[in-house]
Amino acid sequence: MGHRAGLGEPGQRPLISGLFDAKMANVVLEFKASAGDSEPQNRPVLVVGQLSNLQQLSWAQVKGKLQPIVSKETWQSALSALNPNPTDSCPLYLSHATVAALPSRVSRHNSPSSAHFLTRLLRTSLPGGASRCIVMVCERSEVFASGCAIARAFPLFSRRSASSRRADKKTVVVEFIIVGQDNGPLDLTTLECLSNAADGVRLAARIVDTPCNEMNTDHFLEEIKAVGNELGITPTIIRGEELKQKGFGGIYGVGKAAEHPPALAVLSHTPEGATQTIAWVGKGIVYDTGGLSIKGKTTMPGMKRDCGGAAAILGAFKATVKQGFKDTLHAIFCLAENAVGPKATRPDDIHTLYSGKTVEINNTDAEGRLVLSDGVVYASKDLSADIILDMATLTGAQGISTGKYHAAVMTNSEQWEAACVRAGRSSGDLAHPLVYCPELHFSEFTSAVADMKNSVADRENAQSSCAGLFIGSHLGFDWSGVWVHVDIASPVHAGERATGFGVALLMALFGQASEDPLLNLVSPLGAADPPSGDQMERDCKRRRLV
Repeated sequence: MGHRAGLGEPGQRPLISGLFDAKMANVVLEFKASAGDSEPQNRPVLVVGQLSNLQQLSWAQVKGKLQPIVSKETWQSALSALNPNPTDSCPLYLSHATVAALPSRVSRHNSPSSAHFLTRLLRTSLPGGASRCIVMVCERSEVFASGCAIARAFPLFSRRSASSRRADKKTVVVEFIIVGQDNGPLDLTTLECLSNAADGVRLAARIVDTPCNEMNTDHFLEEIKAVGNELGITPTIIRGEELKQKGFGGIYGVGKAAEHPPALAVLSHTPEGATQTIAWVGKGIVYDTGGLSIKGKTTMPGMKRDCGGAAAILGAFKATVKQGFKDTLHAIFCLAENAVGPKATRPDDIHTLYSGKTVEINNTDAEGRLVLSDGVVYASKDLSADIILDMATLTGAQGISTGKYHAAVMTNSEQWEAACVRAGRSSGDLAHPLVYCPELHFSEFTSAVADMKNSVADRENAQSSCAGLFIGSHLGFDWSGVWVHVDIASPVHAGERATGFGVALLMALFGQASEDPLLNLVSPLGAADPPSGDQMERDCKRRRLV
């Protein structure tokens, strides 16, 4: 990213990136139709967007946030000086006012919003201060992804002693200036949607960032209850020995050695007039030592993040229900700590999962698929779900398959595979398909003494696909509903910070069932061809989400 001396004051040095955590923490984020006018000395400002969008702004649209210390000539000179490759920023006056440019173009597997670059630009270019302003310049179709990307830049969790002593909250006001078609100001409904989505992203990131001594299964259940309380929903909780009695051999087997017992928790939104039932199933391993197949000293740090799927589903459920959701929606949390102790599952043990199928354990560090298998079968058998999506930090191999930015998606439906990719681009939570081929890959789990093993024979044969197939096998590969598996192991974090990944993806993917116009806009249906007559007849009773 390029930095140059400020045009208003020569010799200005770029912000020191090491300070970003302090200036980004303890922030109250507000989305407003208009942030109002204020001099940059009193309220530092960052104006950000693609260069072509910034060039469409009139001086009248930004002068109230820049005058008197930044003149029209300085503003125009800054725009002329910007040369994004892929991004660029230019201080306008000391550290009080900055303009920053996003990439001018992106490839087909990236989001048109350049969401990842936006988050990075905020971390490096947003001025410090107790009251700050971000002016986001984009097209209306990019508002949702941009709002979620902005939220990612402001983590909530910190245990730095200096931040705990400093109780004062900092305010960041975000104003969108829409360019292109439909370029009026954002209405209150859109602002509310952005606020709830941002809260969901930051909630998920806070849970993932919180270490297990503060986010064990007890604490996670409290987070679920708090969301339920806010939405007027009482969670269903099956816990400890009751899991064993009811046949949840996967969740119980993984979590039975921990001090805090495992649990299956469910939040259910059941509106009148619902035409189908959707279940989101989240992997909530609050810490993963690997169990007796223990991780090493370099691979275990960071395993507090193994609850990223459950955290994303909690954040998305809260925001989605607040915005109004027309169909029945269940959020299922499979919570356990994969600990080492006298009660720990051993390699060679055989567990019977909720599906009734038996699993020979050959790797206790392949535990996420065990808890999720119980979760998806509960969604099908007990909740009669038509569409089941599981989300998990499932495999290290995901990062090798689809990288640090794209979730890996596998599904029994070609239509939903394409929808996930489209929702990824429209939400900024990128997604890319994995191979779905059970007839070639499921033999990796062959066991001589049980229905299957829990880990593959050949670790060089589509590992992430195989891990997903294990979960799907408990539903049955001939299951008539839609099953989607989303592996978010790498995109759940960027460096040492959680991203809240998955919240925006879920909100967009199921946006067609929302009552919210912004979520309707970013839903995959918006980019799909209208259904043919025979499709409409088949789907007459069901709301087509994609």
